[in-house]
Amino acid sequence: METDTPNAINIITKGTVIKGDITASGDFRLDGTLEGNIQSNGKIVVGDTGVVNGNILCLNANIIGCVNGNLSVKELLSLHNTARVKGDILINKLSIEPGAVFTGKCCMLDEVRKQQQLEAEQAANEKAPEE
Repeated sequence: METDTPNAINIITKGTVIKGDITASGDFRLDGTLEGNIQSNGKIVVGDTGVVNGNILCLNANIIGCVNGNLSVKELLSLHNTARVKGDILINKLSIEPGAVFTGKCCMLDEVRKQQQLEAEQAANEKAPEE
């Protein structure tokens, strides 16, 4: 019997420490500590007691606790007023509440795509034979 439940919510509770990378198909809430990277096709929530020392890759993210690493969020990243993020972020949409602390570089996915397309066109023009 197949038990693949993409809408399932995975929860790591306060006081739990995980060392290693996590890959999840559904939503994920972390109230403990992760020493590694996390990737999800759903939403990742780092709760107020949650700490991630690694990179996050996901569809949506709510950061209430601490992240020491880069975030790549395909849709919406929300940094709540207690959020502490130290790392670069690559996002489509960003919401930051007053009080949140973010140290790093922020790039919007649409702008990155436009820049990559422009660079590819320039490289193609440079390689084009002269007539």
